Amino acid sequence: MNLDSIGDWVRTHYSSQVSPDLDGKEVTLFGWVQEVRDLGGLRFLILQDREGTVQITIPKKRVAPEVLAKSGVLQKRFSFGVKGIVKKTNMTTRGVEVVPNGIKVFSTATEQLPIDITGKTPANIEVRLDARPLDLTLESSLATFKIQHVALEAIRSFLFEKGFMEAHSPRIIASATEGGAELFTIDYFGQKAYLAQSPQLYKEELTLSFEKVFEVGPFFRAEESHTRRHLSEFTSVDIELAFANADDVMALLEQVIHHTFSVVKEKCQAELTVLGHNLEVPALPFKRLTYTQVLDDLKAQGVEVPWGEDISTDAFRVLGKIYPYFYFVTDWPTHAKAFYIKPRDDNPQVSEGFDLMFGYIELTSGGTRICDKNQLIERLKEKGLNPDSFKMHLQAFDYGMPPHAGWAIGLERLTMILTGIKNIREVTLYPRDRVRLTP
Repeated sequence: MNLDSIGDWVRTHYSSQVSPDLDGKEVTLFGWVQEVRDLGGLRFLILQDREGTVQITIPKKRVAPEVLAKSGVLQKRFSFGVKGIVKKTNMTTRGVEVVPNGIKVFSTATEQLPIDITGKTPANIEVRLDARPLDLTLESSLATFKIQHVALEAIRSFLFEKGFMEAHSPRIIASATEGGAELFTIDYFGQKAYLAQSPQLYKEELTLSFEKVFEVGPFFRAEESHTRRHLSEFTSVDIELAFANADDVMALLEQVIHHTFSVVKEKCQAELTVLGHNLEVPALPFKRLTYTQVLDDLKAQGVEVPWGEDISTDAFRVLGKIYPYFYFVTDWPTHAKAFYIKPRDDNPQVSEGFDLMFGYIELTSGGTRICDKNQLIERLKEKGLNPDSFKMHLQAFDYGMPPHAGWAIGLERLTMILTGIKNIREVTLYPRDRVRLTP
C-alpha cells in the first residue's frame, strides 16, 4: 500500500468541534480509525482523535472513486486524514457527520490489536499495561489524563497566583532524603549515589532565597509493597513556605485542594461523565483530628493501636468509614515522622507533622520543619542517620534558615480521588512498581 504524506493539508478542527452549526462547511480532520462498518451502499468510519470521535459517512455512489478506494483500505487504528463537508443528521448521536471529498492514509496497524479500542470489551490491567500506548487511546484513559492535566494546571496557576516560584531540584543525590531502606542506589562515576525520594532538603534550602517555592516532578522509592496505591516512581507536588508553620501550610493545602476540585468539576464534566464519577467539591475547612483522637476513634471501633505506633492501612480503612472525606491527622509522635519535622515546643514527644487523608488514602504529608541546626543534628542521630552524610545540607543552616513549613501531594493519588479510579497504575502513564519495568 502506498502511504500518503500530509503535504499541504492543515487540520481545521478536532472531532469535538464538528457540530451541526458547521452544516455545509468544509473541514479537515486528522486521527485514527476506531471502527469500520460497511452497509451496502454506505461505508461508515469512526474517526478518533484526542478530543473524541466523529462519524465519516461515505455514500459509495456519490463520492469520487479515489475517495472510495482509500476508504476501502482503512482498518482499525490506521492513521488518516479526511477533508470533507459537514452534514446535519438525525442518524448519529451527536447529530452530525462528515462526507469526505478527500482521504489520506498515513500509516497502517496490525489486524490483531491486543485490546478492544472501543472499550466495549474490557481487558485486565496487566494486558492493558503491556499495550499501554494503545490503551491510552481508550476514551476512559483519555478522560483520566485530561483530568490529571487540568488538575495540575489548576495547582500550578493557584501557586503562581500566591507568589510561589517553581523550582527543579536534582534527582541524583549523595545522601538519603528520608532515610530508611526505600532507596534506589546507583553508581555515580564510581561514587555511591541515590535516586531522590523527594525534593525535601533542596526545597528547604530554597526558602533562604525564594521564600515560597514549589516543585512538580518524578521521585523514587524502592517500595516493596505491591498494592493498588504504591509505585516505585511517582509524581510529587511539593511546596515549601518560609516564615510559616504547619497551620499556615495546612490552610494553603485546603485552598489548593478546594480550588483544584472546583476547576476539574467545571472544566471536565464530559470526562467525569465518561468515567461515571460524580465529583463533589469538598467543603472548607477540613476536619482536623489529632493522632490521639484517631486512636480513640479506632478503639471505639474495636481496633487497638498503642500510642506511638504507626497506623496500619487496615486501621485507616476503619477510620475512613467514619470519615469518608478529607481530614487532617495532626500531632503525630515525633519518632514516627521524618528527621526534619519539628517537635512541639511544649511537648517534644509530639511533632508538628500532619497527614491529609481522603478516607483511608494518605494524600499529603507535611509539617513544620526544624530550622535550628543543633536540633536537626540531634534528630538525625535519633533516627540513626549520620550527620556527616548531611553536612552540605546542614551548612545551609549557617546562612540564616528561616522558620518554614511545607507539604507534598502525590499526583497519582490525587488523580485517583478526582476520577474515582481504584488502581494507581491506571492513573500513571507508564507505571513502575516492584514487578513492572516495561513498557
